[in-house]
Amino acid sequence: MDEFQETLSLRMLTIPAGIVALRDDRIQRRWDVALESYRIGAAPVTQALYAEVTGSWPSSHVDARCPVESVSWLDAVAFCNQLSGKRGLTAAYVIHDDAQGADLLADADGYRLPTEAEWEHACRAGTRGPRYGDLGDIAWFADNSGERPQPVGGKQSNAWGLYDMLGNVWEWCSDQYDPQVYGAYRIFRGGGWADGERGCLATNRRRSHPTFRIDDLGFRLCANAGVSGTDGRMGS
Repeated sequence: MDEFQETLSLRMLTIPAGIVALRDDRIQRRWDVALESYRIGAAPVTQALYAEVTGSWPSSHVDARCPVESVSWLDAVAFCNQLSGKRGLTAAYVIHDDAQGADLLADADGYRLPTEAEWEHACRAGTRGPRYGDLGDIAWFADNSGERPQPVGGKQSNAWGLYDMLGNVWEWCSDQYDPQVYGAYRIFRGGGWADGERGCLATNRRRSHPTFRIDDLGFRLCANAGVSGTDGRMGS
């Protein structure tokens, strides 16, 4: 189990192409997004992996097996670039000089954050309800988390083998929320260890500034389909 938890955050799974229906209840908008196949991490990035790549332990509750948290969107994209470099891949982001955002290089073979459409498609794993299973079986949330993040992979995965898509930590996505209204704000999804049942839904969307950090917000890796070198443990 320890080896499973240590390597899980770098294990990438291939997600099939599909169409995901997104919605924003705040502005009463619904829209469909067609997706090609892509790769996504089986679990959120752990503190151990984050420290191995960056040398930093930023989390409020330090535990190597738990998801890294207290990381900003900019921290997450910088990590993606660093990990890409360590594995001989092309960095996916050009970070702005003003440290307010980054441009994604669409053809880069390196790691990146999922779009929110990719995130929701992966979370649902072919299901149509608000969750992919009973919340207590699949997620660490306010009722069972002990008021702290928990080691990744401790709850049931969804049908595509992805763990902690709901609960444990919210996860940064690549998208800006509404540039005309919120400027540089980025989206995060999934609910965290401090949220009640209503916070842990496949459809929930939250947003904040790309420099925002909090102790229930982390991220998971994504990559374009066909990218080599995205399986196994660091250094393989």
